[in-house]
Amino acid sequence: QVKLIESGGGLVQPGGSLGLSCTASERSFDTYAVGWFRQAPGKEREFVAAVTYSGKNTFYGDSAKGRFTISRDNAKNMVSLQLNRLKPEDTAVYYCAAGHPAHSGFLYRLTGYDAWGQGTQVTVSS
Repeated sequence: QVKLIESGGGLVQPGGSLGLSCTASERSFDTYAVGWFRQAPGKEREFVAAVTYSGKNTFYGDSAKGRFTISRDNAKNMVSLQLNRLKPEDTAVYYCAAGHPAHSGFLYRLTGYDAWGQGTQVTVSS
């Protein structure tokens, strides 16, 4: 099972930007679809964005559309999530996940993924 490590979280002011990274040491990482989810205190974990193993197809949750961008560099075993125009309601722990979902519909679901990182905190506050 692939091991995932997130980085790049922190404190940012409303309207600011932040870049998150998800890296893996396994060479098979480029065979996995990768998703980003987030969980705010007292709320369920929700889908943010996902990218297919090749990087050709991306998917976004409603909260991310137009503001966040997911991309991957398989040569570096890394998936990035660029967060722009951040709002206080974006405050959450952000998790990356990897898996081999049977079809694209599973990319939006927690059950579509086999491995999870430990999470990185993003706080949007003035």
